Amino acid sequence: MAMPLHSVTAQADLAPAPQRPRRVLISSDTYPPDVNGAAYFTHRLATGLAARGNEVHVVCQSDAGPASADIVDGVIVHRLRSAPLLVHPTMRVTVPTRLDRLVADIKPDVLHTQGHFVVGRAAIAAARRAGVPIVATNHFMPDNLFQFAHIPSRLRAKAGRLAWRDFNRIFNRADHVTTPTPLAAKLLTDQGFQREVEPVSCGIDLSRFHPHAEPKAWARKRFELPDRPTMLFVGRLDEEKRIDELIRALPLVLNETDAQVALVGKGNQRAELERLARRIGVAERVFFLGFAPDESMPQAYAAADVFAMPGIAELQSIATLEAMATGLPVVAADAMALPHLVDGNGYLFQPGDVVALARHLTGILADDDLRARLGKASREMALTHDDQSSLARFEKIYDEVAQ
Repeated sequence: MAMPLHSVTAQADLAPAPQRPRRVLISSDTYPPDVNGAAYFTHRLATGLAARGNEVHVVCQSDAGPASADIVDGVIVHRLRSAPLLVHPTMRVTVPTRLDRLVADIKPDVLHTQGHFVVGRAAIAAARRAGVPIVATNHFMPDNLFQFAHIPSRLRAKAGRLAWRDFNRIFNRADHVTTPTPLAAKLLTDQGFQREVEPVSCGIDLSRFHPHAEPKAWARKRFELPDRPTMLFVGRLDEEKRIDELIRALPLVLNETDAQVALVGKGNQRAELERLARRIGVAERVFFLGFAPDESMPQAYAAADVFAMPGIAELQSIATLEAMATGLPVVAADAMALPHLVDGNGYLFQPGDVVALARHLTGILADDDLRARLGKASREMALTHDDQSSLARFEKIYDEVAQ
């Protein structure tokens, strides 16, 4: 017997409507192929969310100049027309534009901005006009910009205050604000930001970065490093990273151990660091490995015995977390958020105290048992920074602000 048409219609009305994936628009002024912590995190966030079933769009600067749109690693990337950034040797800046049409076309459930510069503020303004809720994550530190803007030391304090005032004005328009660590959240409070700031770790892929049981010679061979005790730094070779302190510590370390320094990354300080190494007689023990693609980074950490991070402007330091996940002891500057990552797994030193830096590095390299104990503690700490936990928290935040 045929079912009456009104019954079929009633059943269709009762059927659950198909749910589309959560639609997230991420805005950033820096994105790969840019090489920096904010670009790295934004790419990991976007691809991680896409892998979890979200529809993810990224709006960022063009890496070549003209505007474009493409699907990369499961993410729809909208690149805006850009021009070279005169004060930075590799980065570009987006030509200021309104993003209302892009937001209207995408119809995102939420905007997650990674900054307050040109793309970030344009995206925030467009989202506000369209009634789209906004989540904002801060990666900004004025110290990271001073050297590129060539701001004299005597003017940096005033420039920093002006920069923070601008930041506060833009991020006050967000519905929810996050930053990678509690110390980074406190920094915003100290700079006059009066809203609540939630610490959400950048997170790392613990399946990729993990200890290796085999001897380190295989990993050193991959980077053409001699098979000897190795101190590793990963990051931009720029002023605020203070890599010169690591090189200056090396002669003191060599008094006690047969060590070497490996530097992974590129930056405008490389030539100066090379001259320093030659001048103090350690050039043959300092290896500039240049940029290493992401797929090679697990081997880079596996080649080392201890990780050194002398930078003074780290809001979390993904590189330090990856080194910890690989089971490396850490010697880090007692500055910004780095103390948050050193607790029973290494040592802190006061920025500029090269003797203390050398003493800590020597102690770790000269004591196998100590090195193993500190490395185990590093791994245990890193386990609390699983990127899947961070992604899940961001998804929950998106749902909360959308309500």
